[in-house]
Amino acid sequence: MTVQELPGAASAYRPTPPPAWKPRTDPTPLLPDPEPYRVLGTEAAAGTDPELLLRLYAELVRGRRYNVQATALTKQGRLAVYPSSIGQEACEVAAALALEERDWLFPSYRDTLAAVARGLDPVQALTLLRGDWHTGYDPREHRIAPLCTPLATQLPHAVGLAHAARLKGDDVVALAMVGDGGTSEGDFHEALNFAAVWRAPVVFLVQNNGFAISVPLAKQTAAPSLAHKAVGYGMPGRLVDGNDAAAVHEVLGEAVARARRGGGPTLIEAVTYRIDAHTNADDATRYRGEAEVETWRAHDPIRLLERELTERGLLDEDGIRAAADAAETMAADLRERMNADAVLEPMDLFEHVYAEQTSQLREQAAQLRAELDAEGEAR
Repeated sequence: MTVQELPGAASAYRPTPPPAWKPRTDPTPLLPDPEPYRVLGTEAAAGTDPELLLRLYAELVRGRRYNVQATALTKQGRLAVYPSSIGQEACEVAAALALEERDWLFPSYRDTLAAVARGLDPVQALTLLRGDWHTGYDPREHRIAPLCTPLATQLPHAVGLAHAARLKGDDVVALAMVGDGGTSEGDFHEALNFAAVWRAPVVFLVQNNGFAISVPLAKQTAAPSLAHKAVGYGMPGRLVDGNDAAAVHEVLGEAVARARRGGGPTLIEAVTYRIDAHTNADDATRYRGEAEVETWRAHDPIRLLERELTERGLLDEDGIRAAADAAETMAADLRERMNADAVLEPMDLFEHVYAEQTSQLREQAAQLRAELDAEGEAR
């Protein structure tokens, strides 16, 4: 028996929605531009603050050197793993600089550079990746959530914090970073849905670097762009050139300001490229060719900004050398401090798990303490 055959169905059944139906939101303003937004090399660059451009440049140069040094530390056995963000530095730096001190950053495992650009000690940013002491830093002190290894789990956390801040009346925005692979996780969809319904002050930055490890974007989604996914949840989607530091900073800054004044969340897709392999344990030559990588090297974020600054007379050889020297000083300090063996305290396992230790944790801590004391007496 069909719906039409049910008793009384003839008068009640409608082949289309009732006349009162209408879209909750006009989707047109939510749709991203057809091409990624750019600033460098366009007329818009003339209106960008020179001091901001110079700061972006210095952070990009420092970030590139940081990536190179951290990668070298994995080869020396000082890091267990390192997911390089070479080629993506514009996204990392812009994300850090777009936030106010009171705001929160929710990074993924590849976003150590964003944490460092926000002011975190470079050694503390790498502590988790060397297998030592929880996340390596106090998230509350730095307003940086723990570097997140599981894909996209930081996104619902960002929404929860942003929603709580809004309920409390705190003037706080959360910026959550994720890769294109993370958009295929359920946490991504749940976070965007809650954020839009609650109008939470949160900004989602998707770094579309072309691959989820070895899986290209075309095998993950059939959407016109990842930014188009925003309209399905009722929030604006923005598409930006992820190697254009000025453009990423501008788009993020507008989204953060919108969230702060109660406008709700924004989904931003930054189109960039992962120059290095997924991590030091990955062989990228198995799934992409060198010609593709070289094409993206020509669109390097540092070179793009350096060209803009030199053409406008804002940067000369001395300025370029000064930025490189400062980056080298940072790398030397990082190398020296990371080459020292960590002093491990086994009892730290039970710290920072809960605000107040549970009875099980106290029992386990007492058991470990007894074992350590016994081992010390046996020596």
